Amino acid sequence: MPLSNPAQPAATRRLSPLRDLWPFLRPYRGRVALAFVLLCLGSATMLLVPLAFRDLIDFGFGQRENTSGGLLGTSSLSSHFILLFWLATLWAVTVAARYYTVSWVGERVTADLRSAVYARMLMQSPQFFETLQTGEVLSRLTGDTTLIQTVIGSSISMGLRSLFQFTGGMVMLAVTSFYLFSLNLGLMAVLMLPIFAIGRKVKKLSRESQDKIADASALAGEILNAIPTVQAYTQEQRETRRFADRAEASFVTAIRRTRVRAAMTALVITEVMGSIIFVLWIGANQVHAGSMTGGQLASFVLYAVLVAGGVGTMAEVWGDVMRAAGATERLLELLHAKSTIAEAVSSQALPQPQQAAIHFEHITFRYPARLQTAALDNITLDIAPGESVALVGPSGAGKTTLFQLLLRFYDVTDGCIRLNGQDIRQLSLHDLRDKIAIVPQDPVIFSANALENIRYGRPAASDAEVMAAAKSAQVEEFIDRLPEGYQTFLGERGTRLSGGQRQRIAIARAILKNAPLLLLDEATSALDAESEILVQEGLNAAMQGRTTLIIAHRLATVQKAHRIVVLEHGRIVETGTPADLRKQSGLYARLARLQFDV
Repeated sequence: MPLSNPAQPAATRRLSPLRDLWPFLRPYRGRVALAFVLLCLGSATMLLVPLAFRDLIDFGFGQRENTSGGLLGTSSLSSHFILLFWLATLWAVTVAARYYTVSWVGERVTADLRSAVYARMLMQSPQFFETLQTGEVLSRLTGDTTLIQTVIGSSISMGLRSLFQFTGGMVMLAVTSFYLFSLNLGLMAVLMLPIFAIGRKVKKLSRESQDKIADASALAGEILNAIPTVQAYTQEQRETRRFADRAEASFVTAIRRTRVRAAMTALVITEVMGSIIFVLWIGANQVHAGSMTGGQLASFVLYAVLVAGGVGTMAEVWGDVMRAAGATERLLELLHAKSTIAEAVSSQALPQPQQAAIHFEHITFRYPARLQTAALDNITLDIAPGESVALVGPSGAGKTTLFQLLLRFYDVTDGCIRLNGQDIRQLSLHDLRDKIAIVPQDPVIFSANALENIRYGRPAASDAEVMAAAKSAQVEEFIDRLPEGYQTFLGERGTRLSGGQRQRIAIARAILKNAPLLLLDEATSALDAESEILVQEGLNAAMQGRTTLIIAHRLATVQKAHRIVVLEHGRIVETGTPADLRKQSGLYARLARLQFDV
């Protein structure tokens, strides 16, 4: 998404994403102000050091050298060294305090930014992730935020310190010797020219490098989640090569960026050292001619070193800032992403019904990626409170799409869906989804123990309530055989469970939620015949008094449904009881013959 205004100057557009970080810095502006005060104090202390050296040379070594009797007492000479020590100590304390403060702010802002982006991602509809891989999101949450943390917690502070060092040093150079200052100023102007030009190139390459890293992360995330399939098809070597190719592309881009930054560093160091040596040569001639003292030359050289060091650091910081601007731009794309499912401006309150009445009113829906084809075409269907309705039909008929529309993962193209008479688009997403429990065909098991996986349906539920739901879903039948019972860690995505066991965990989760509307998407498809009987008993109990929609390909599992709705090509072609539909010569009867009569 475009984030910059073409009417802005180029430099402003390049840095404009960083301005959007201010809302994250604002809550900690007190610490930012403290860091600024410490920065000013430390910079002022640093600028006093060359003056102390000037006095030490002119009034210490110089006076002892000009007198035969050693008129300068030992205590006076020592006082100069004591002053230098205290300046060094004050400088060290302010630098340490500033480092801690800005590091704290950097870490805090980075954590807040990660949380804000993550929360934003959780609010996106499934449509958002059809085009953006989760690995890409994770790359931005980790790699890009790390770059921003480096800039906020280190680089900006160093840049400001170097700016103060440069500005203060230039003033002191002019005070010490305006002639040498004029020469130095001309050299500095030449020195600054390549920095900004190279910085633009660094930002472009940094954005490209981060994109390449994200591509590799996205591929790795996809393949690692499909290890059984990869190994079953013996594609390990191929996937290794694919990842290596993307990693190599990331490496090549990173090296290009590093090469540019290295060239900039070499150029800056060469020009800085050349300018120092040249100015030192001119100053040495002035000292030899008697128009300048040794202390003045020493302090001038120290100020020149400070100025040159400030320029060199600013060059490095500028490269970091350009990288952070690119990273911020990528994060802001996520942070500013608008969900296609918008909350109602003034959502209506939904009563706390014990049952749910559903009305599909002339529903037509087209997926955004397939606008030329209607997934649902003029569907009208009333479901009474407490009724169980089975949706059957061939794959692609629109059964799962109805579930997705009910949950408002997508919004209807035409028509409306009403829950207890209220258009679901006028309800808050939380209220709507809180009234729906779902058992998906491919249940999600989190990296936690069995108790917490079931409790996900209602986090406030007690252990006794969780176990009661587990008993209804026949989870107890296998839970006792696990090493630690309900406390057993189930592995990532439930790898320690069979398909049927994972499905029963999901059923228990839905039962625990105790919502008035229950959606069952092939809830028993992964079960063997014996387990299916046990789970069906739990489902029957869960369905009592609740409105239930059931997606089923196996018609044997829906023979007790109050009504069966047959869909084909996004339209309702038949509706009735199982017995009535078998007497007809329609699609249901044909499917029934294939499943029951063979």
